[in-house]
Amino acid sequence: MRIATVVGNRPQFVKAAAISGPLRTEHEEVLIHTGQHHDDTLSRVFFDELGLARPDRELQIAGASNTSQTARMMTALEPLLGELEPDAVLVYGDTNSTLAGAIAAAQAQLPVVHVEAGMRSFDRTMPEELNRVLTDHCSELLLCSSDAAAENLRRESVLGHVAVVGDVMVDVAERWRPRALADQATRAEYGVSDGEYLLVTAHRAGNVDDPTRLVALVELIEALPGPVVFPVHPRTRVRLEQAGLYSRLEDVQELRLAGPLGYAEFTALLCRARAVLTDSGGVQKEAYLAGVPCVTLRANTEWTETVLTGWNALVDLDAVAALAALEAPHPAERPSLYGDGHAAERCVQAIGALLMPGPRL
Repeated sequence: MRIATVVGNRPQFVKAAAISGPLRTEHEEVLIHTGQHHDDTLSRVFFDELGLARPDRELQIAGASNTSQTARMMTALEPLLGELEPDAVLVYGDTNSTLAGAIAAAQAQLPVVHVEAGMRSFDRTMPEELNRVLTDHCSELLLCSSDAAAENLRRESVLGHVAVVGDVMVDVAERWRPRALADQATRAEYGVSDGEYLLVTAHRAGNVDDPTRLVALVELIEALPGPVVFPVHPRTRVRLEQAGLYSRLEDVQELRLAGPLGYAEFTALLCRARAVLTDSGGVQKEAYLAGVPCVTLRANTEWTETVLTGWNALVDLDAVAALAALEAPHPAERPSLYGDGHAAERCVQAIGALLMPGPRL
């Protein structure tokens, strides 16, 4: 069977790296890169590091508003899916690429497979939340990372088949953790010692596009006890420079500013950090898997289990709350919330069952 996989950003490349290999042992996969993350530091480096096959088709669609970008992706995908005639379309996560792939496939009467289905922050002001909800209701096969995600889908009465397979990020994290822990060179490059530094990421539109919140973000980073490593997302750097705030961060004595990092470098820093401060859903989960406390720079999260277990604190952009969270002891236990590292195998099995001749799941 032929599967068209639509990807477009860093987390999707990582997830695809887990599934693409085993998927290709059973089926033909055509990998479509929308171009949502077109910068080499957010795109090509992940294909190179993770061993993901190069895209078969590249749409080179980046920039503009969420609505415009999604519309252009759908316009490009419609004839491409007609040409490829796949038996199903596979999408990951919650980006514009995810939604565009799902709608284009559903309109073409093709089964949609959604990996990481059912995640909810319950904040409809987030573009990612809209993308998740709409994609799930377009999907015929919804592959969930956790029981909580599956329960969200049941409450919404989705029509597709729901299966809890675990999180494919666990597969990737377990494969990379030994080399990340052994990588002293990356930490030495930033002049930091194991367990003594903080790692910061920030890129959400709600934090960096709003001038008031961007200032609050800078003030929070300034208040952090050093040393701090901050790989700056291209979008974030543009907003900081436009507001005249990047030079202000350059003056913070124990703050190490860096460009975007590849998966290997970032994981090497994450695994040995004292704690992580982030507005990224994916990084929250990566921190949990690495056993590193997380402080989330949002008022909500789709990874609610990490908060309930005490490994993640929601502080929004409140610097006082962030500092208090950093001082709090982390729990003695870290339950296995997201599977056993074999999620990709279960995804491929579920896709195979979907495509078997006869009645579908």
